[in-house]
Amino acid sequence: MSGRFIAVVGPSGAGKDSLIEALCRRHPEILRARRVITRDPEAGGEDHEAVSPARFAARAAAGDFALHWQAHGLRYAIPATVTQALRTGQDVIANLSRAVLPRADQVFENLRVLHVTARPEVLAARLRGRGRENPAEVVRRLSRPAPALPAGLDIVRIDNSGALDRVVDAACAALYPVNA
Repeated sequence: MSGRFIAVVGPSGAGKDSLIEALCRRHPEILRARRVITRDPEAGGEDHEAVSPARFAARAAAGDFALHWQAHGLRYAIPATVTQALRTGQDVIANLSRAVLPRADQVFENLRVLHVTARPEVLAARLRGRGRENPAEVVRRLSRPAPALPAGLDIVRIDNSGALDRVVDAACAALYPVNA
């Protein structure tokens, strides 16, 4: 029995981390993968393992990561330790970049993708509110074309423009239809 690797993807400000936290509260059996990121731990956002670029490269070379990628000038990784949980049938969830989905599909036997979106005005307000980017950076993020999602993946699209409880209900219905 193999657990599912649940990749949560979408634009910055779509509420991916909020959805992941709420899903894990509702389904505590889901393991939230703690990402390794070359981002200062004081920068805010999710709980992550902050490492230097040199340490990240060394760990990648040593095989410490099941999956790693670069986005927005940072390096991100999913620790290899998640594979043990998947082998025992536990579902694992993580925020991934859309660009790394083809590789994730090769690495994880049972990949499920939650593509989280929100209306443009909601994205802009959330990006401004988190305070990690200046106004010009927010405009740049919002004006970038979204990468296409790879064909052939098991993808559920979820609009997170409204109340988080309704979004969690939709995600639970997609992931655990018998329990929803």
